[in-house]
Amino acid sequence: MSASPRAPGISPELHASFYHFFSYAGGAVASVYLGIWLHEQGMSTEQIGVISAVPVLVMLLINQFIGRIADRASDWRQALVILSILAGTIPIGMFFVDSFWGILLVWTLLTIPAGMIPSMLDAATLRMTQRNGTDFGFVRAWGTVGYTFWAALAGFVVAWLGGVAFIPLFVVVCLARAAVSLQLPRFRGEKRQQAAAQVKPQANRLREVLKPWFVLPILAFAFIQATHSILASFAALVWKDNGISEAFIGPLIATAPAAEAAMMFFWKRFAGKISARHMILLAAVVTIARWTIMAFNPPVWALFILQCTHSVTYAVGYFGLVHFIANWTSEDIAAQAQGFAFIVQQALIVTTLLVFGWLVSGLGSHAFLIASVFGVVALGCVIASLMLKPTKGDSAAVAH
Repeated sequence: MSASPRAPGISPELHASFYHFFSYAGGAVASVYLGIWLHEQGMSTEQIGVISAVPVLVMLLINQFIGRIADRASDWRQALVILSILAGTIPIGMFFVDSFWGILLVWTLLTIPAGMIPSMLDAATLRMTQRNGTDFGFVRAWGTVGYTFWAALAGFVVAWLGGVAFIPLFVVVCLARAAVSLQLPRFRGEKRQQAAAQVKPQANRLREVLKPWFVLPILAFAFIQATHSILASFAALVWKDNGISEAFIGPLIATAPAAEAAMMFFWKRFAGKISARHMILLAAVVTIARWTIMAFNPPVWALFILQCTHSVTYAVGYFGLVHFIANWTSEDIAAQAQGFAFIVQQALIVTTLLVFGWLVSGLGSHAFLIASVFGVVALGCVIASLMLKPTKGDSAAVAH
C-alpha cells in the first residue's frame, strides 16, 4: 500500500492532524449513547458490562501481535488504513443484530481495530514529528478537539432525532474515519532512519527494555490514567449526589478536555524544559492534589479549577510517557512499545472500574481518595525508576 498523494503545500503534519480529528469519532459517539441504546435493546446492567469489557480483554491478548506486524511493515500507514477500514465497515453489522450474543460479537469485532488505532497513531506521529522537527503536541491536540466535537454532535443529533439515530450516526463517523485514513502520509523516513534528535542508544526488541526502570514509568502513567477513567465514569454521578446542579455538570465535564487540548496546542512552548520522566512525576503530584481536594466536595468554582488540572494529569503525563518510550526504543518496535503501555493502562482501568463502583456506593465522594492513592503509587514508581536509572537532565524531546 503506497503512500497517499499529497496536495501541494499540505504538510504530512496537517494530513495527520486531519486524521487525528476523526480518530476518536466512533468512541466519542459511543460514549454519549451506547449504554442507553443497549438498555433500550433490553440488555441488563450485567450484560452491558460484559459487552464493554470483552473487547478490552481481547485487545489485551492480541495487541502486541498486531503491533509487531505493524512495526515490520515499510510504514505504519498501511496498518492504520487497514485498521480504519475494518473499524469502519464492521459497524454496519450493528444494523442486523438485536440479541445479546449478536451485539457482543459485532461490538467486539469493531472495537478491536478501533481500539488499536490510538496508540499506533501516536507512536507513528511522534516518530514523524521528531524526525521533521515539528510539533507533536499540535497534531495530537486535534484528537482531543475531535473527540469533543463528535461527542457534542452525537448529543445534539440524538436529542433532535431520538435514540434511533445512534447506530446510523455511529456507522457514518466510523466510515468517515476510514475514508480520511486514505490520505494519511508516510510516517517513517524513506529509509526508516531514526529521528535526528535522538542520540541515545535504543532497543530494537521489546524484551531488551522490559526492566524495572523502564516498566515503572509506564505503570505510573497507567495509575494516573485509571483516575481519568474514574472521572469519566463516576464524577458526574457523585457531583449530582452532592448537590451540584446539572447545569454545571456538563460544563465541568467539558472543561477537562478543553484544558487538555489547550496544553497540547501550546506544548511546544514548554517542551525541552523538563525530562520525560519528570513530566510523569509532575502529573502524579497534581493527581494527588486534584483528587484529595475533590474527595471533600469542594464548591463549583473549585471544581472548575480542578478540572483544568487535567491539562497536567493527562496532557503532560501522556506526553511524558510517549517521549519516554520513544527515546528508549527504536522505530522497529515503536507500535509494540506504545501498545505495551496501552495494555498496562487498559488492564488497570478495567480492574479499577470493576471495584470503584462499589466504593462510590459506600463512600460517596470520599471514594476519590482512592484516586489520590493511585497518584501516590504513580509518584513512587517514577521516583524508583529515577533511582534505578537517573536522567542526565535532557530535554523532553530526547529525555529519558
